[in-house]
Parts: sequence; C-alpha cells; structure tokens
Amino acid sequence: MSNWTEYPQSNRPAAVGVNGMVASAHPLASMSGLDILKEGGNAFDAVVATASTLNVVEPYMSGVGGIGVAIANVAKENRVRALDFSGRMPNAAEPSIFTDETKAGGILASLIPGNLAGWLALHEEYGSLDRDRLFARAINYAENGFPITHINSLLMSQYVHLLQGFPTSKEIILGGSNKSPLPGSRLKMQQLAESFKIISAGGVDAFYRGDLTSRIVKGNNDYGGIFTEEDFASYRPEWRDPISMDYRGFRVHTTPPNCSSFQVLQTLKLMENLDDLPMKFQDPMGLHFLIEAIKLAAADRINYAGDPDYASAPINALLSQSYAEQQAKRVGRVAVLGPIAGEHYAKDRIEGVLKPGSPEEFDGGMTTHFSVADRDGNVVTVTQTLGGGFGSGAAVGDTGIFLNNMAEYFDLDEGSPNQIGPGKRVDFVVAPIQVFKGDKFYLSIGTPGSYGILQTTPQLIMNVLDLEMTVQQSVEAPRLKVIRGRNVQMEERFPPNVRKFLEGLSHEIETLGAWSMGVGGAQGIVADQDNGTFQGGADPRRDGFALGW
Repeated sequence: MSNWTEYPQSNRPAAVGVNGMVASAHPLASMSGLDILKEGGNAFDAVVATASTLNVVEPYMSGVGGIGVAIANVAKENRVRALDFSGRMPNAAEPSIFTDETKAGGILASLIPGNLAGWLALHEEYGSLDRDRLFARAINYAENGFPITHINSLLMSQYVHLLQGFPTSKEIILGGSNKSPLPGSRLKMQQLAESFKIISAGGVDAFYRGDLTSRIVKGNNDYGGIFTEEDFASYRPEWRDPISMDYRGFRVHTTPPNCSSFQVLQTLKLMENLDDLPMKFQDPMGLHFLIEAIKLAAADRINYAGDPDYASAPINALLSQSYAEQQAKRVGRVAVLGPIAGEHYAKDRIEGVLKPGSPEEFDGGMTTHFSVADRDGNVVTVTQTLGGGFGSGAAVGDTGIFLNNMAEYFDLDEGSPNQIGPGKRVDFVVAPIQVFKGDKFYLSIGTPGSYGILQTTPQLIMNVLDLEMTVQQSVEAPRLKVIRGRNVQMEERFPPNVRKFLEGLSHEIETLGAWSMGVGGAQGIVADQDNGTFQGGADPRRDGFALGW
C-alpha cells in the first residue's frame, strides 16, 4: 500500500483486525457476523449471521426471499469455490404469460428464492456452530426491533406506493400509516422472527419442503402468483468452479454464468492491454479508456450471457489474451455509442451503436454485498438481492418474507440468450470478487448497483491493485457509470476540468451528487499475509460498516 498517502484521505479509517473481519452494508449485520467469529465460529458460520441480520435491518435489499451467489476461499482445501443460489423461475413461467410490466414488478416477477439455500449450503459444508446461534441475532432484531437509520428511512420512503399495493407488506413496514418509519424509530417484524425460528429449528427443509413452504406458496398464489410446492422442493443451490484470469501479477476470481461478472474480468483484461494507458488517479485519458473498455465488455455480455443450461458463453475466448489484444485496437480517442439504448438485449439494434466482438475467432438499485474473513484463512464473498426495493413488493401470507422481482432481468425477445422460461436461471449482474497474490488471498470486494455493479467493480479493483489505495480509499473514491450511447454519469467529486476534457472527446457527462447511491455501496477486505492483519472498507454512500478484531 505504498502510494496511499498520494490520494485524498478517506472520511473514515479502514477497519483493522488480526483474527477476523466482517464488512457489510449495516453495522448491526457486521456486528452479528463478528460476534460469531469471536465466539469461535468461522467465516461460513458468520455468513449466516450476517446475511440473516441484513434481512432484518435492510429488508428492501435482500433476505430469504431473494437470490444470490458467493465465492469462497476454503482454507483447509486450498481452493476457491463458487456457490450459485440464484433461484429459478417457477415451472409454470411460460414466456407467453409475461409482459414487460409483469416481469419487472408484482407477484409474477418472483423467482423461487435461493438465498436461504445458499446460506445453509455454506454452513452445512464448512460451518461449525449450531444454527440456533447463527440466527439468534436476526431473530432478536426482528422480534424486539432495531433503530431506523436515515438511509433506511429514505429508501423505504421511495417504495411506499409499492408497499401499499400489498396489505401484508404495508402492515409490516408502514403499520397503520402511509409513511415510512422515521429515523430513530424502532421497527419490529414479528412474522419474520417467527419464520426465522422455524428455519433455525428445521434448516433448509423447513423453508423448501415444510409447512413454511406451504404458507409461502399460498401467499404467493393468493396474490396471483404461480409458485408451487414442487418448485420449492426441487430447488438446490449448485457448487461451481469460479472463472478467473491474471491481471498485472494478481489472480482475479469471480462467479461463472448465469452470473455475468465475466464483464468485470473482460474490462480489466482490456485495460491491461491498452499500451498507452495512464495509470494515474483521475487521469482524464485513463478514464476515457475505461469508459470505452466498459462499452466493449458490456456489448459482449449482452450478446452472450444467460442460463448456462441454454446459452453457452465462450468464457475462455472472451478472457483470452489474443481477444483482449484485438479488442484493444477498437478503443479510440473519441467516445463511441454504447452497445444499445440500455443494458438489455435488443432484437432490433440501433444503427451505429457498438456491436459485440467475435471471441470465437481467438484461442484462447437493490442489492447488498458483504465479505467475511476468519483467522484460519477462510474468506466468503457474497452478493445477494431482492431485485428492486422490496423486490416484488409482496410479503407473502403471514411469513414476513418479501419475494424478489428478479424476473425483471430476463428478456422477452426470442433471440435473447436470456429469454424468460420455465425453470430457468436469470442472467444477473452481481460480481463478488476475490483476488490472490501468488497462492495467498489478498482482496475481497464487491458492490450492489444493478448493471452498474459490472462497472463499479473494476474501478474498485484497479484502485487497490494499480493505484495501491487502501480498501477504504478505494471504496470512497469517486465513481463513474456508463449509461447508454455516449452518456456517462460521474460523481461531482471528479474535478470540473476532468469532466470538461471528457466532453471534449464527445462524452455526454451527467453529474451525480458527491456520494451517490446510484454507483453502488461497496464493501471489501484486504489481507496482509506477511503481517497477519486485515483491513476492512465499507461504503459511506449507504450504511456500510466494517468491523475487525
């Protein structure tokens, strides 16, 4: 970290520790995970405590009704594994029953939830403590209440109209009023507490093959949904091999499709192959190259990403050195139009916009992210989501569980590799990352932010690996996001002369607030293997907090 003093000081210090670290989107969730580590649990135990507490204290972001993925460094096996718990569409989800509106919101937009299966798969495979200890803190906060933060109140207020459409949801969050809870007030979720007690006692079967399952399905059906108990009973998370590549002497690992995080790796690989790339903080030409690299990688992701059971993305080719060299030749010194008018597949492409490359020619919002590391060398990096705020908006039956709306990320066009269909996994845009220096873990990083995740994440990685920032400096550094065409959103902390320079290269700059939630809410952990210490970073754009011991 030799260059960290060259950059603006972070507004808060990096968290430090020698025995373990938890970095999550809420201080109470980080504390829950840290308590488990201090009680003798490992990172896989702490994941359950952290994730279940996040379900309570940021119910609009994630929870047992959502989906996610994880990447884990398993110390005793000396290997990195990926776990896919991204749910599946119900078996009755024929494309003909969906419209753009019903796949984006409401009860039909829900996938069969995968988060609970994922948390418990990590615990059952590698954890050490009993489930009742892992869920105890989430149950306590749900049953006895937790204090609403300013960001809690702000985000909940944005979804009052959605919650009002579902009586059970309105009662849980709004009570007898039509207003979101105020900062400093105390929110209790008794129904969710009872559901957690059932899960704590019965494990994965209680959620997927028990009475709670029946109540979730009935609640879904009562609102017009298409869930069946068979959909739940047949669901299983899947252990996968991660995808990875070398970047400037480091090895970067992430999750494979149906997770489209390969866009992050492609962006890094392309940046590595730009010969005249200035590696300086906020260098305007370097930012131009990054913007153009993002456009190229996004075009490929849109063209190739989808459920690997139905669409085979040529990952090896997309991440190959020869392909990166070829793509680098397409990066000019003037902004080009982005891949399409948005981030989804488009059957009718706009004339003049960027098209995907041909890798076969070569050989070779609302989401949450958290990281946990323990003293034994285990590190678990998790990104999970409900989709939009409160997902579908429906808390079903008397369970207190909000269902996701992740069908929004499917396409309806027949030609899309990500077309909606029965039992399919969605191509979704989370990107949990682990970086190794040699054979030693070095960095865990990730962020929420919808499609912006795939753009924020390479910025975070480059800040740490290339600019040698601390993880907290990396998280706090100003960010940009490519929207469509030549439009680029930039936090106003980028200097005016930098924005003016980019406008001179035909970029259309839109200025965001200084600390915009629109560019994510990142959390990260760095390990100093020589000294046996951890540094944790958490994003002030949301309620992020890192704690070590």
